[in-house]
Amino acid sequence: MSLLSIVTFVVARRLQAFDYRTFFKRLLGPGWIAFELAYLLLVILILAVYGAAAGAIVAAVFGAPEWVGTVALMLGIASVVTFGNTAVERLFRDVSYLLYGVYVLFIILALYAFGHLIGPAFSAHPETSGWAMNGLTYASYNTVGAVIILPVLRHLVTDRDAVISGLIAGPLTMLPALLFFIPMVAFYPAIKDAPLPSDFLLQQMGMPWFHLLFQAMIFAALLESGTSAVHAVNERIDGAWEARKGVPLTHRARLVIGLALLALCMFAAGRFGLVALIANGYRALAYIFLGVFVLPLLTIGVWKIYRNERADEPALEV
Repeated sequence: MSLLSIVTFVVARRLQAFDYRTFFKRLLGPGWIAFELAYLLLVILILAVYGAAAGAIVAAVFGAPEWVGTVALMLGIASVVTFGNTAVERLFRDVSYLLYGVYVLFIILALYAFGHLIGPAFSAHPETSGWAMNGLTYASYNTVGAVIILPVLRHLVTDRDAVISGLIAGPLTMLPALLFFIPMVAFYPAIKDAPLPSDFLLQQMGMPWFHLLFQAMIFAALLESGTSAVHAVNERIDGAWEARKGVPLTHRARLVIGLALLALCMFAAGRFGLVALIANGYRALAYIFLGVFVLPLLTIGVWKIYRNERADEPALEV
C-alpha cells in the first residue's frame, strides 16, 4: 500500500494529473479507458455495499427501515460533493480524527471486556491456506484508494511531500482494519455469520453509549469513503468539461451527477443484479486493477519519474 501510494503520488505531482482520467491518459495512453471501466464497476459495487451498510446500521441502532439509512448516506454524500474540493477535504480531516479516536477507544474497551478470549482464540485456529493470495487480492483493489484521492494531492509541493504522504498512507489505511480484526478473533468462527460484525462485538461489550458512538463513526466512515468515490468521478467529468467548454462544473451540475450516480449504485444496480454480478467477479476485478494500475504504475510510472526529474518539466503524453 505504501509503495504504490508513493509512486502514485509522485507521478501525479510530476505530471500535474489530479483526476484519474488525466492520470491514466498520461500513464496508459489510449489504454486509460480500461481503467475507467474497471473503476466504474468498482464504484457501483462499493457504493451499493456502503448504502446497504448504512441501512443496516440505522436499522440496528434505531429500528428504522433500512432505506432510511441508505437515503441519509446518499444525501450526505451528495451535499458534500456539491461544493467540490474544499468541502471534501474538510470532511476527510474531521472524519479521520473521529475514526482513529474511536478505533483506539474501541480496542481498549474490547481488550478490557473480553481480551482474555483473544489469545486462546488465536491459538485454537491455526494458519490456513490461501491467506497470501487473499491478502494480495484485497490489497490490489484497495490500492485504488490512492487514485481516488488524486484531487487532494494538489497540496503536495515537493517530491518529499509525496514520499512522506505515501509512506504513512499504508499503515494508516490498514491500522483500523487491524484494530477491528483482533477483537473479532475472540468470537471466531461464530462472528463470520453475523450480518453486522461491529454490532455483534459492541453487544458483547455491553456499553450502550459506546455502541452509539461506534456506529456513528462507521456511518461517518461510509460517508467519507463514498464521498471520495463520487468526488473522483465528479473531478474526472469536471476536467473533461473544462477542457471542452472552458468553464468548470457548477455546484448544481456536481449535485445532479452525484445524485444520479448514487441512485444508480445504491438502488438500481442491486435491483437489476449488477451488484451480485460484480461481487461474484471481484477477484477478476482485482486482477484487472493489477494489470491496468499496479503493473503500469511500477513500470511506466517509475520510468516517467526517471525521465521527468524536474517537477516543473512539462508532462509527456504517452
